[in-house]
Amino acid sequence: MKKPIQILAEDAACDSMDGASIDDMAACLKLLGDRTRLTIIALLKQSPLCVCDIAAALGTSQPNVSQHLKKMKAAGLLEEHRKGQWIYYSICEQNTLYLQAILAELPSIGASINQSACE
Repeated sequence: MKKPIQILAEDAACDSMDGASIDDMAACLKLLGDRTRLTIIALLKQSPLCVCDIAAALGTSQPNVSQHLKKMKAAGLLEEHRKGQWIYYSICEQNTLYLQAILAELPSIGASINQSACE
């Protein structure tokens, strides 16, 4: 009979889990495994954006972006804030340590958004 692998408390991998279950991590990483969602996260890392700004930066439709944002918001990756009639999305500040590590490694996106496409 094989012995289960034991993770020591001082192991760095233990710290990065910070209470998240394997299922939670797998679901989150599956969401971020999509190129479009990862690109959206990289854009939002720079500043909060509305759907139309993200759609313009990605060259895709607003409904497509909205579906991706809906899934990421439901998973707790994003927050939304209303400014007038527009809803701006930003990365949830209370992310787990493993998500913070992913965010730190994301490259900056060359597409800078100077003026809102919504206005």
